[in-house]
Amino acid sequence: MENYLRITFEQLGDFEAYHSACNWCDDNGFSHGSMARDMPIGILKGDWSIAKWYNLTHEEREQLDGFLESPNFHEGPVFIVIKNEEAI
Repeated sequence: MENYLRITFEQLGDFEAYHSACNWCDDNGFSHGSMARDMPIGILKGDWSIAKWYNLTHEEREQLDGFLESPNFHEGPVFIVIKNEEAI
């Protein structure tokens, strides 16, 4: 993952970092999937409906432009990881 772009959100409060990361996605033209426990959340440039991580196949995960991840989405921090910097 060393060549990936990683953006960190550290807002304090219940789900504040998560909501900030989702707002960044919306403001920058990325669709994001739904939260499923502590699993990553897929993101894809454009207007897409993205399934929860556990419902994505390996091939679908590989096609994503990136994902949101966090050790704790409730309290943060939340990280956006962009695999394809050209998508920004």
